[in-house]
Amino acid sequence: MRGTLSVLGSFAVGCLLGYCFDMRQTAHDISMWVLYALMFQVGIGLGANKDLKAILSSVRPSTLLLPVATVSGTLLLTALVSPLLSGWSMTDCMAVGSGFAYYSLSSVLITQLKEASAGLQVATELGAIALLANIFREMITLVAAPILSRYLGAKALISAAGVTSMDVLLPTIVSRSGSGVMPAAVVHGVLIDMSVPVLVTFFCSL
Repeated sequence: MRGTLSVLGSFAVGCLLGYCFDMRQTAHDISMWVLYALMFQVGIGLGANKDLKAILSSVRPSTLLLPVATVSGTLLLTALVSPLLSGWSMTDCMAVGSGFAYYSLSSVLITQLKEASAGLQVATELGAIALLANIFREMITLVAAPILSRYLGAKALISAAGVTSMDVLLPTIVSRSGSGVMPAAVVHGVLIDMSVPVLVTFFCSL
């Protein structure tokens, strides 16, 4: 919760600075470096996990179907809901959905990729929507974890967590569903993590 409040506070400060000062070019340069740093951090995080090899070796092939279901279900629901959101195309909504709760990376990536085709204002708005939508996904999953695990099972909870099934929400998943689901949760998070830049880039280019 503290991390989420820090992100929202940083976002609010950025909005205030952008409103008070003309920082368009500076903000563009900063966001590019932030994007590079985030991608670098993703690589380090995956490579530095010393337990990753052991976790991967303990996973059954059928476990790999879970991230496929997460991606397919999220994108399908996003596509179905998109007509209700006036002003945004289906591909814009699917780019937002492709964040899978990775709000820091997806919001910056969408802002950068959409700026060339849609302009800075539209790109910034869509990036802000991605930030808030993916934060809400994490928060809703955290709050709804008891219900999801009890009535829909561990796989539903892991899927709802998206990327955060391997880090932020992993303790919650394990406490609700047992330590036996940890390998599936970690592999799910890793694979979803790798899919975010690919899918966001794809939908932003359409």
